[in-house]
Amino acid sequence: MHWRAYWLILLAGFRRQSRYRLALLAGLLANTVFGLIRASVLGATLLAAGGHLAGYSYAELMTFVWLGQGLLGSLNMWGRTDLTERVRAGDIAVDYARPVSVVGAYLATDLGAALYTLLPRGVPALCIGWLAFDLAFAPNAINWFIAPFSIIAGIVISQLVVYSIALLGFWVVETRGFMMAYAVGGSFLAGLAIPVRLMPGWLAAIADATPFPSMLQAPLDIAAGRVLGMEAVAVFGGQLAWLTVMGLLVAGISRLGRRHLEVQGG
Repeated sequence: MHWRAYWLILLAGFRRQSRYRLALLAGLLANTVFGLIRASVLGATLLAAGGHLAGYSYAELMTFVWLGQGLLGSLNMWGRTDLTERVRAGDIAVDYARPVSVVGAYLATDLGAALYTLLPRGVPALCIGWLAFDLAFAPNAINWFIAPFSIIAGIVISQLVVYSIALLGFWVVETRGFMMAYAVGGSFLAGLAIPVRLMPGWLAAIADATPFPSMLQAPLDIAAGRVLGMEAVAVFGGQLAWLTVMGLLVAGISRLGRRHLEVQGG
């Protein structure tokens, strides 16, 4: 019965997001403009390096840019969630009284919204990049099969990371500083600005020790064919491992927060 409830909540999140059509159009415009800027900068860098950079060809690098722009609206890279304010105001007590998991309900809602965003914002951005640049996608069936699940896993991990920060509001007065640090540092280590493999070795090692590359870099590597066959399966397995770790972490923080919660008036 609970699984049906989560499915209905996901559909509600999908429908709710469909109401913000002008905002999605504005997001598509922003994605396209910044995609053109990123493609120009990274393309010039690659050409200055002689046509190959850290194993990337021009087509692979352009694919990295435009796939990333297509996913950007669906990934929670900026720390946005209603959970933050509900914890701060104490309204989370009402959520705990409901017959479904607080984290599960928010995750279903946000996943539904993210999946809808892919349609009017993600796919058109990728198509624009495809028309304007030479893109290269995975050449085998294994990658094509794994890629949609990898994208969903990346979206879920990004939401779980944000929830873990929002739930810190049970113990700290303000979480905006943590969210800003995540928006800057997390997005960079996820591979938003440049691929993780273009980073210095020590910085790439730090990134690989965090869940951030599993949000963006991993889905891009799988969809673009940077990793193939069993290597793609291994990368997806790493995503699932991080999804499990973050899921358990958020569930644990939520349980501790529920015990810590105090609401004025009883």
